Amino acid sequence: MPKRNQSLFAVVLLLAFAVFYARHQTRALEARTPALTPFQLQPERIMGTSCQLVVLAADPQACDAAPQMLQEAEANLRHLETLFSTYINVSEVSRINQAGAGEVVPLSPEVLEVLHSARTAWEQSAGAFDVTCYPLIQLWRNAGKEGRIPSAEDIRLAREASSWSDFELLSDGIRKLKATARIDLGGIAKGYSIDSTFLMLQAQPVTSVLVDVGGDLRVSGPYTDTLLWPVELKNPTANGSITHLHLTDMAVCTSGDYERYTTIQDQRFSHIMDPRSGIPAHVAKSVTVAGPSAMVADTWATALSVLGEEGLALLPEGYQATILFQENGVLREISSAGWAQLANPSE
Repeated sequence: MPKRNQSLFAVVLLLAFAVFYARHQTRALEARTPALTPFQLQPERIMGTSCQLVVLAADPQACDAAPQMLQEAEANLRHLETLFSTYINVSEVSRINQAGAGEVVPLSPEVLEVLHSARTAWEQSAGAFDVTCYPLIQLWRNAGKEGRIPSAEDIRLAREASSWSDFELLSDGIRKLKATARIDLGGIAKGYSIDSTFLMLQAQPVTSVLVDVGGDLRVSGPYTDTLLWPVELKNPTANGSITHLHLTDMAVCTSGDYERYTTIQDQRFSHIMDPRSGIPAHVAKSVTVAGPSAMVADTWATALSVLGEEGLALLPEGYQATILFQENGVLREISSAGWAQLANPSE
């Protein structure tokens, strides 16, 4: 969640909108076709980053209701943030982390769903995606503030402090088996929140939907009568873009080390943790994953940042990914078999 600062992710939606009204104002934008009227809302600082909510509607009643739809969508995102954020002291995740050994923490269905999905991803990724590695995240965060690289013993102790074996998922909560065990849902909760909000809007009588939080997004319907939603993947090492996608009914999430990192003793360390080794991931420059669910795409963008090319074979069915590596100052791209079809949908 707050691990995602504005522009952390490289996916940028190329919306040719007119100048927006003041922030927090919703208005109909200039219609791209006589049939569709777009409405847009840009909430400020959701999950520590930028946000854009868009619906396109043709029905007059839907157009009248669109501003309220978008306000309710914003409220949903803010509510979910209060459940998932480790930066909110009273969030459900914070209460898990504050609990003692043997304590049962009641949880909402939303947090339970994310925890079950996170555990599944941990199993599928052979441990490369692990929300229980929060002590490692804290260790390296403090190391950056102190300007020192953690010792091997520091890393060993942080790795041993928390694991899935230290938690028991229950039907209505979680039992914490070791006091030092901690959870950080930063690599999955934003994707879940995008999905939840997207489904809220899609259930309304609208033609098209966009939910974009910090560059991670999910879309449905057309961008215009004849065009799909255009999405640009930015170059992680220079100005410009690497790939242009044209999508509908899909989510796209990107993770990378090029905007959020820590420099310690003249060495650069990614914010993405390899929970297996206890050190920051250093394989990929950026990873973009596309597929039906933003939560799954969010999860695997992080997992592939750790696994690199070998992780492509582990991608769940229906998901495609591209990984950018930097070798001797030159970018190299390796993608899953179906990625080219997203980048060149006419082929």
